[in-house]
Amino acid sequence: MGGNQSKPEFNTVLGDITVGNGEQISLSCEANNTGLTVTWEKDGYELKCVQNKHTMEQNEIETETESKDKKVKVWKTKCSLKIQNADERDQGNYTINLENKLGTASCSAMVIVELNEWRTVQWNQKEMVPSVKEFKIDNDQVRELRFLLYGPVGVGKSSTVNTIRTIFEGRPFVNCLAETAAGRSFTKTYEKYGIANGKEGMLPLAFHDIMGVEKGESAGVRTDDIINAMKGHITEGYVFHTEFPIIEKDPKYRRNPSLSDRIHCLVSVVGADKITMMGKEFINKMRKVREAASGMGIPQVVFMTRVDLACPLTKGNLKKIYRSRKIKELMNTCSNLLGGPTNCIFPLKNYHDETHMNEEINCLMLDALTQIIHWAHDYVVTFSTIPIHNE
Repeated sequence: MGGNQSKPEFNTVLGDITVGNGEQISLSCEANNTGLTVTWEKDGYELKCVQNKHTMEQNEIETETESKDKKVKVWKTKCSLKIQNADERDQGNYTINLENKLGTASCSAMVIVELNEWRTVQWNQKEMVPSVKEFKIDNDQVRELRFLLYGPVGVGKSSTVNTIRTIFEGRPFVNCLAETAAGRSFTKTYEKYGIANGKEGMLPLAFHDIMGVEKGESAGVRTDDIINAMKGHITEGYVFHTEFPIIEKDPKYRRNPSLSDRIHCLVSVVGADKITMMGKEFINKMRKVREAASGMGIPQVVFMTRVDLACPLTKGNLKKIYRSRKIKELMNTCSNLLGGPTNCIFPLKNYHDETHMNEEINCLMLDALTQIIHWAHDYVVTFSTIPIHNE
């Protein structure tokens, strides 16, 4: 066979692909010459060929090309990698390396393997909205279920409120101002946001947005303030101080909160694209709050936002969120870091770039909202007959 004496170059490169669980993965490319040493890597490590699983091929072929009105014979190398019966372990970044005496070349592609759906969502908001709108609290003394949104700066606490209000307003809602970039907390006061129920008034739901968690003892919301808020001691409009927590003499301090004043569900908000970058200081602060909530019997959930920034599969199609290996891994990581089971973690996307309603965004939020309403209501029912000892 002939050979071209030149540095390896690609005529065609590998392309990103998505395959279903159990399907075949097929990657191929073409080099401009022959006599090449070819190796494959997965996620930066040499890929070893497993019998009946991997097939690596390297074929040198002769072709003709036009050059100065003449047909010239040239040799090329076609390389391919086939992986049978794909599963989640096969997902990753694949690289092919070409080498000869004159140099090297490489190219890469991302392979995403869709898992079998491991959690279902009803992708029809018309069937989901009525159950929320018709919800009623089985306690005359509690007018609304209270949810506290708590988490680091810039992960979407305020955007979560906006998304929920957007669903029930029927249009993009931005009255709860949201931070557009990570940094210092935009929210400085203890704010309560109700949810409109069309012409029928307000839903019996209230979301409390607070100052974000920041690094350092004298930055961001103080842990003592979060615990006091959960107990019902802090009233709306309180201005958070990073140097010291609320004191009993403060006019915004409620001395004897009732069950109606308490928080009925703690919602920890974290960014899917930022979970692995959360430092121990952040995690310890959040775990301390969650432990305090557990001591008070308050149900806790995690809203894992920004899933589109963390997972290419989900970014392309939000309906595939529960087929994503990446999302599943992030949920397990979140569970290990913050504590709590994965069935209390809800991956979500808030409205951000969108200027029109998006049913997929709405349905994911409605699925989470339906669950936390039930859990918050269970808390109210349980403590309706148990005296609350305020500290």
